[in-house]
Amino acid sequence: MLPGQVQRVLSGMRPTGRLHLGHYHGVLKNWLKLQNEYECFFFVADWHALTTHYEDPRGFEESVWDMVIDWLAVGVDPDSATLFIQSRVPEHAELHVLLSMITPLSWLERVPTYKDQQLKLKDKDLSTYGFLGYPLLQSADILIYRAGTVPVGEDQVAHVEITREVARRFNYLYGREPGYEDLCRAAIKKMGKKAGKLFDELRAGWLERGDSVALGTARELVEKQMNITLGDRERLLGFLEGGGRQILLEPQALLTAAAKMPGLDGQKMSKSYNNTIGLRESPEEITKKLRTMPTDPQRVRRTDPGDPDKCPVWQFHLVYSGADVKQWVQEGCRSAAIGCLECKQPVVDAVLAELKPIQERAAALATDPTLVRNVIAKGCRHAREVADVTLQDVRRSMGLEYN
Repeated sequence: MLPGQVQRVLSGMRPTGRLHLGHYHGVLKNWLKLQNEYECFFFVADWHALTTHYEDPRGFEESVWDMVIDWLAVGVDPDSATLFIQSRVPEHAELHVLLSMITPLSWLERVPTYKDQQLKLKDKDLSTYGFLGYPLLQSADILIYRAGTVPVGEDQVAHVEITREVARRFNYLYGREPGYEDLCRAAIKKMGKKAGKLFDELRAGWLERGDSVALGTARELVEKQMNITLGDRERLLGFLEGGGRQILLEPQALLTAAAKMPGLDGQKMSKSYNNTIGLRESPEEITKKLRTMPTDPQRVRRTDPGDPDKCPVWQFHLVYSGADVKQWVQEGCRSAAIGCLECKQPVVDAVLAELKPIQERAAALATDPTLVRNVIAKGCRHAREVADVTLQDVRRSMGLEYN
């Protein structure tokens, strides 16, 4: 695998405006962890937003900047990760067009979310190429940075898989340069007699017996070679798997834990359900929302015993409360020793405490829009530089580099 394949991560979010606790616990906390472990590229997926909201893009600009402010406020660090806006890196669009020339229509039609979203969004006209082709645009987003790791939930694994298939097809079509096998054999000789022999044995183990351990060992062997060029390394990695030179890298899905943040009604927290707590809502509004949350419907009077497992408030305790508070809730609710308002108060306190520093940072950032825009401008410049390297290789391999 090439430098950057494992340690580079790409993830994006559609610009939905100010974010809520579901975004924080479901995505952003994971980003905070990843930015200290990988080379991360986090982007505002504004073109993706157009796939379902093309008819009314008003408010996109405000939503973009509100979301970036929230990213920065929760601790996403522009010195540790590259933050950028998709539409300001036109290389994504060029690669998308080039990949569309080789991608079978049936691959896009079989993506599970294609039909699922059409059923869920019946009120929208989704009979557009933009909607059908958005998985390929996602593939371009990933492949343009040669990202080796893509953090996704289980419902998005299919999108990473189609990206792998597109990369594999591209490499098969365009990775076999003239004299490819001779160049590979010359590269193996550069490795030295012992290492070259081992490479051939490991390659045979993978191609002839499907030995995945041999494949992994061979990849590591190639990566450790100091006396071969980057081009040789790309060729050998493709030769190892029986294909051509690896121009586009096949990413791996990094499964993230399912979001544990429930909405105020016990469903998934979502703006479409009107059950959210915004990261920048006032303490008074947050307190009001939490204190008026529905509880166990069987607990009509204060003296009625309740069942925490049937109460949306208990789901908040699972996120925010320690073992002692959880025990207090279980015992007090089931025996009617505590009322619902008493049960909610530790959640109110914990949510407000968590959001206070985030809100303070967001307020400061909102008063300094130049700082926020400079962060994005810097990120866009860096993203374009990285993307251009890949695009040059793609153009060259497709015969589109005219001198």
